Amino acid sequence: MKRLIRPQPPVRPTPVPRSQSLRLLNHAWLSHHIYLFFFSLGQLLRTPLPSLMTAAVIGIALAFPTGLYLLLENFQQISQNWGGTVQISLFLKAEVGDENTQILIEQLRQWDTIENVRLITPAEALQEYRQLSGFGDALEMLEENPLPAVLVIKPHLTQENTEILVKKLAQLPEVDIAQLDMQWLKRLFAMITIMRQGILILSCLLALAVLLTIGNTIRLAIYNRREEIEVHKLFGATDAFIRRPFLYSGLWYGFCGALIAWVLVNGSFWLLQEPVKHLTALYYSQFELITLNIFAGLILLASGILLGLIGAWLSVGRHLKDIQPR
Repeated sequence: MKRLIRPQPPVRPTPVPRSQSLRLLNHAWLSHHIYLFFFSLGQLLRTPLPSLMTAAVIGIALAFPTGLYLLLENFQQISQNWGGTVQISLFLKAEVGDENTQILIEQLRQWDTIENVRLITPAEALQEYRQLSGFGDALEMLEENPLPAVLVIKPHLTQENTEILVKKLAQLPEVDIAQLDMQWLKRLFAMITIMRQGILILSCLLALAVLLTIGNTIRLAIYNRREEIEVHKLFGATDAFIRRPFLYSGLWYGFCGALIAWVLVNGSFWLLQEPVKHLTALYYSQFELITLNIFAGLILLASGILLGLIGAWLSVGRHLKDIQPR
C-alpha cells in the first residue's frame, strides 16, 4: 500500500518587528551615504589635475574677500590705537598771561568731564614746530613768538558728549579756538565703513562665481554619467538617490577650495608679518597682524562647503530633469 503523504502547509516568513525594520533601513541609508562620501572623493582623485584646478579657482575666489576683510580688521585695529586717546586742543588768546593760564588749568581740572589737562607753553610749541617743520632758520628771524599757549585736554566722555564739551570750552573767555583732534579719525572710520560694505558686495559677487564654477563642474559630471543616470531611472531610482553623489562632489569641491583659501590667506599674512612688524614698531611696541584663527577658519570651511552643496544642488536640479530613459 502506498503511504499517503499529506501536503505540508506553506511556511510563512517570520514577520520582522517594525522597530527592527526601521533600524535596518536607517543602517542601509547611513551606509549608502558613507559609501558615497568616499566614492565622490575617489572620483575627484581619479582626475587630480582638473579637480585641483577647479578647487584652486574656488580657493582664490574665497581667499580674496577673506584677505581683504582681514586687512580691514588689522587697519581698524591700528586706527583704534591711534584714536585711543581723544584730545581737545584749546588755543588760548594772546593776552592771557601765565597766571590766568594756571588759574584756568586748575578750574578745568575740577570738571567731572575732564580727566587731564596738559599745558604746552608758547616756547615749547615754537621748539616743537621748529623741529618738525624744518624752518628753523626762518623762525630765528622772527622778533617775537607768534604761537599761543595750548591746553591739551583728555575728556572722560564719549564721542557725542565730547563734541558738546568742545562747544562749552569754546565759550570760555580765555579760549580763542577749541579744536577736537578726532575729526580726521571720524572721517577715517566713515571710510572704513564704506570699505566694509564694498567688501561685503565683493564677497557676494565672488560667492556667485563659486556657485557658477561648481555648477558648471557638476554639469559636466552629469553629462559624462548620462547613460548611468538613465539606467538608474529605468530601475526606478528616485531623483534624491541620483542626486546624492553629485552633492558630495560639490561638498568636496567646496571643502578643498576653502582649504586652499585658508592656506593662501595665512601664507600671505605670514609673508607680511615681518614687514608690518617693522613698520608698526615705529609707532607701537607690540602689534601683530590679525590672521585666521580657529573659529574664522571653521567659518571659512563651512562657507566653502555650503557654497559647494548649493551649487551642486542647483546644477543637479536643473539638468537632472532633462535626462529621461529612452
